[in-house]
Amino acid sequence: MAIADDTPPLPVVVYFHGGGFVAFSPSSRPYDTLCRRLCRELGAVIVSVNYRHTPQHRFPAAYDDGIAALRFLDNTRLTDLVSAPIDLSCCFLAGDSSGGNMVHHVAQRWASMSETAWPPLRLRLAGAVLIQPFFGGEERTGAELALDKACRILSVARADHYWKVFLPDGATRDHPAAHVCSGNSFELAETFPPAMVVTSGLDLLKDWHARYVEALREKGKLVTVVEYPNATHCFYALPELADSDKFVEDMKLFIDEHTRSKHVV
Repeated sequence: MAIADDTPPLPVVVYFHGGGFVAFSPSSRPYDTLCRRLCRELGAVIVSVNYRHTPQHRFPAAYDDGIAALRFLDNTRLTDLVSAPIDLSCCFLAGDSSGGNMVHHVAQRWASMSETAWPPLRLRLAGAVLIQPFFGGEERTGAELALDKACRILSVARADHYWKVFLPDGATRDHPAAHVCSGNSFELAETFPPAMVVTSGLDLLKDWHARYVEALREKGKLVTVVEYPNATHCFYALPELADSDKFVEDMKLFIDEHTRSKHVV
């Protein structure tokens, strides 16, 4: 890859793949294809994280690995791995399904660390992209009841299984890893970044997404909601779908907006 001397530094997108914390990796075809596409169309460096899976590595192993990936970037700046100039002060976290869940928890932990770290961390979060994030609780929402059979990829029973093998032994789905905005337990760091939340009309998780958006806004956070009324869970991984193209366009708009805003004094 030839890079001109006057090429401006590129934003970095750290991507956490989905799979219920039990499946897939950055080299799995759907995610390798998606991340290569995002790299081309977003004009960003994509770092796809190979985090540990449950049940061998339960909560909080995946979140710990997400933080470890950010520490690696903060320490190395990818100097020996990427020939393009990068801007670690303009880093976005992105992920789908269980990876979207990771985006919230890793962003919260990193933002909290950044507020007290000395010397200051180089890596700064400019935004968080949560694509149909995997949230839940003991309650059965209206969408879970109505859309249980709408998509073969995710059902209520399968979601329950994922939580059972991920959460600590004996924990219920009201554990804050799953039920992130439950009551008074929902805390956000002052520097939690602007968020883009992707939801869809045929996703059984959509009621949890709506609650998350409401909770962020109640905390005074900037939230962009992008909804695809006729899409099911994991639509973005199917490049032949028109909604998949629209999703990439919407993600580019969000990243471009918050890359520009970073440079506004």
